[in-house]
Amino acid sequence: MSDDRTARLALPLLQPGQAQKETTHNEALTLLDLAVQASVTAVGTNVPPVAPTAGSAWIVGTAPTGGWAGQARAIAGWTASGWRFLVPREGMTVWSIADGQSARFGAGAWTLGVLAGTKVSIGGVDVVGPRRPAVPDPAGGTVVDGQSRAAIGAILAALRGHGLISV
Repeated sequence: MSDDRTARLALPLLQPGQAQKETTHNEALTLLDLAVQASVTAVGTNVPPVAPTAGSAWIVGTAPTGGWAGQARAIAGWTASGWRFLVPREGMTVWSIADGQSARFGAGAWTLGVLAGTKVSIGGVDVVGPRRPAVPDPAGGTVVDGQSRAAIGAILAALRGHGLISV
């Protein structure tokens, strides 16, 4: 098989005059099958399953054993030819079937279920945006009702500012 690999997913490349090109091509297809629209059975597993089914995949934990030794944090996929490993890239996201949520690879580790962004839009309407300043507690005054109304007004303004309630 070729030692030349693609820059992003380390897929093996065919070489001019290479014998048995189908082996290299099939290996690349197997790795693509593991990487594209990736989903895994579980995240952080250190011990390979005893009887995996072809097409099943796991995110290897930080202290792998057995057939996964030396593959910490990789995506391990079982194929008809045995284990295949995909080294994750920064920003790679997979779906964890066991957890029912996404796992994202960043800064050398997998993070499960954390979404990051600057806002949430639904139907083209921003419903959650940047955090606003805290609403101060009512203080002073002699009429409690006036303080309560001011506090409620500030809460409503904050909720409207976040897009959680309409104007």
